[in-house]
Amino acid sequence: MATVRNLKIKTSTCKRIVKELHSYEKEVESEAAKTADMKAKGADPYDLKQQENVLAESRMMVPDCRKRLEAALSDLKGTLVEMEESGQKEGLEIDDARNIITEVEHFFQSSEE
Repeated sequence: MATVRNLKIKTSTCKRIVKELHSYEKEVESEAAKTADMKAKGADPYDLKQQENVLAESRMMVPDCRKRLEAALSDLKGTLVEMEESGQKEGLEIDDARNIITEVEHFFQSSEE
């Protein structure tokens, strides 16, 4: 049975993963700029290779984070439905969960375009 506590935990999980995803996307941008700068300046091949490895690792984290966000969103939706079926349709936590669901779905739609 879903509880308000479970709902708060799942909502916070979604918030954290969204924040993490944005962080990884920014990291990819900054590492890509750094790699391009190193190439333009003719950096040492070893240093350039290491920087490319850092960039590749950062890029790998974005799809992983996206999968975790999809799973957390699905989990949150299930918990929200369960609470609504049990008669709890109002409350700050429920409104917060609905807002996060809307925000994450909007994020997925905008990133697919």
